[in-house]
Amino acid sequence: MKVRVSPVLLGLCSSLLLLAQPSIGRTLDAITFTPAQAETTVEIVEKLGTRHYRDKILDDELSSRYLDLFIDTLDPGRSYFYQSDINQFERHRLQFDDFLKAGKLNVNFDIFDTYRNRVSSRLEANIAQLNDDEFSFDFERDESLKIDREEANWPADKQTADELWRKRLKSSVLSLKMTGKTIAEAKKTLTRRFNNQLTRISQQDGADAFEVVINSLTLLYDPHTSYLAPRTLENFNISMSLSLEGIGAVLQAEDEYTKVVRLIAAGPADKQGELKPADKITAVGQGLDGEMVDVVGWRLDEVVKLIRGPKNTTVRLDVLDANAGDGSSKTIRISRGKVKLEEQAAKKSTLELTDGEKVYKLGVIDVPAFYIDFEAYRKRDPNFKSTTRDVAKLVMELQAENVDGIVLDLRNNGGGSLQEATTLTDLFIDPGPVVQIRQTNERISRHYQSRGNAIYRGPLVVLINRLSASASEIFAGAIQDYNRGLIVGVQSFGKGTVQSLTPVKEGQLKITESKFYRVSGDSTQHRGVIPDIALPALVDLDVVGESSYDNALPWDQIHAAPHNRYYDLHSVIPTLEAQHQERVKDDPDFVYLLNQLSIIEDNRDVKTLSLMESKRVEEKSVLENKNLANENQRRSAKGLPTYASVEAMKNADKGGDGEPELASTAGGPPTGPAISPAANDSASVAAKADGDEETSADNDPLLHETGYILIDLIHAINTKENFKLANF
Repeated sequence: MKVRVSPVLLGLCSSLLLLAQPSIGRTLDAITFTPAQAETTVEIVEKLGTRHYRDKILDDELSSRYLDLFIDTLDPGRSYFYQSDINQFERHRLQFDDFLKAGKLNVNFDIFDTYRNRVSSRLEANIAQLNDDEFSFDFERDESLKIDREEANWPADKQTADELWRKRLKSSVLSLKMTGKTIAEAKKTLTRRFNNQLTRISQQDGADAFEVVINSLTLLYDPHTSYLAPRTLENFNISMSLSLEGIGAVLQAEDEYTKVVRLIAAGPADKQGELKPADKITAVGQGLDGEMVDVVGWRLDEVVKLIRGPKNTTVRLDVLDANAGDGSSKTIRISRGKVKLEEQAAKKSTLELTDGEKVYKLGVIDVPAFYIDFEAYRKRDPNFKSTTRDVAKLVMELQAENVDGIVLDLRNNGGGSLQEATTLTDLFIDPGPVVQIRQTNERISRHYQSRGNAIYRGPLVVLINRLSASASEIFAGAIQDYNRGLIVGVQSFGKGTVQSLTPVKEGQLKITESKFYRVSGDSTQHRGVIPDIALPALVDLDVVGESSYDNALPWDQIHAAPHNRYYDLHSVIPTLEAQHQERVKDDPDFVYLLNQLSIIEDNRDVKTLSLMESKRVEEKSVLENKNLANENQRRSAKGLPTYASVEAMKNADKGGDGEPELASTAGGPPTGPAISPAANDSASVAAKADGDEETSADNDPLLHETGYILIDLIHAINTKENFKLANF
């Protein structure tokens, strides 16, 4: 039976709940849900129970977790609700399963309305405080603000909340002051931000509330299952059509911010190079000098609309650096454009390295995505474009050039066509299974198989990083399970699930229905692919990757599929690892990189933020001098001139005329580029514009070292007795 609830009754219930709470100033009109939303809720609950891969019962235990997630979604910083609000919500902790099954959303909407009123009241208080001429901040008072409030107590009362917000305001003003703004300018910026948030909170409607209410349920099943309201679905379809003109970044809402999830390979942001996964966008400006519009607290779709724009126009982004622990921001300028298929196409280059006795010519194939022109494929166009066809051509060209081995670079490859992951594997192995897929009903299929003989049988290394996901993990996992090649790099993302869209009464439900498994029986989910030889990770594995998501499906195993094993790699990996460690311990670029990562890690460990200006200035100076010392150590070791000051280094980074003082050249000739702490772990890290370092594809220390690992593998293949199977 479909449940229909009277909107009049819901409005009355909301009023009663609000009246039971402490006075919160101006009260916004209550939001109510519709009968169609009630029906949609019942339908979603039914589909989650019968079609989701995770067999989870909506019971009291899930009801309790639902309340926690719902509250955390609304107020993750524990700064708006009071403890008295939480006490009110606790009365319903074990009832939400019954409410949702019946489509009764009045309590859920009451909580949402309480949140809106708390936010509205707080924003008005903040604005009034900033506009009070007699109110000022003492920036020499030694106090601090706790950054992570995930486990903090809820404010006991208004007085406690006021003190928390005094510190938050002070921190925001100080951060803006340290970027060069005056106190008056900082207050103006924050006032504009709070007014924008106030407008948006007052404009929220039933569709906004319903999405939060339902997605607080879907996220309990897994992070990739979600409800798409009609408005959200429209944006989803635009992003999937690849007709979007923008910066080429996947974004998501996190707390009050818009967070960068990943960059689209060969997109404008990827090419520009400064924006990174986990960065948070705080403001968006149009053109070279358009006003920066503060977007903290905005809905994701509204932020996306600002970032989108016509091709060849400029957008400016103020972002909080994911690696900075001091709340500092930077402005990034990106020229909008389309991500073209040909720019995502696989490309080849060669790398010449020596082991001291012989010069090896190595082929490098960069595969930024698993793509296929489905329309041309369906029309039986013999020249349709795909990853496999492009890589096959490049492999044959490299073999004609007599390369000694091939590196297949899958760094930052977020996946794509499963069919292409399978057929690409087909180029390197003889017929056999590539991936296993287990459905909700536990039926396992092995339809995706390599069906032809390998076209390349030489030494192979696959290079991956944390942003190698989905189809990339299927390919890398198959190569590893067949012992066909060596996997080098960073533990991959761990996206091993498959989603489908199913219509509901209003909108659609994106639901996880199956799971990938390697031929070894290991899941790619959560754990990803573990490299045989690890390289430094340039992103925080705790905040980027499937394992960083709450309620991610776990790693598990099923039975292995029968498959060949081409090389006895396990017997030589310890030797290859030892050779790698010996080689990089004194390498200037690797020493620099490890030092830089250590500095970044120290920043990530910061739990409190000083609100004393002199301390903040000192902390910034210490960090900048650490970076300067690290950079000069690298330059000195490579026989390059060092920088006399932080300012000279900054000017050089910006292409200015900062003149480094000359240093000894005892370190020998240049061997590679500097790696900026902000650089993505990309397929080709460009050298710094020093004038004495060549900028080229092989100026990538991680790729450079991977080439040497491939040479070590070639030695092992050629010298170890019975290393290679007779039939390969």
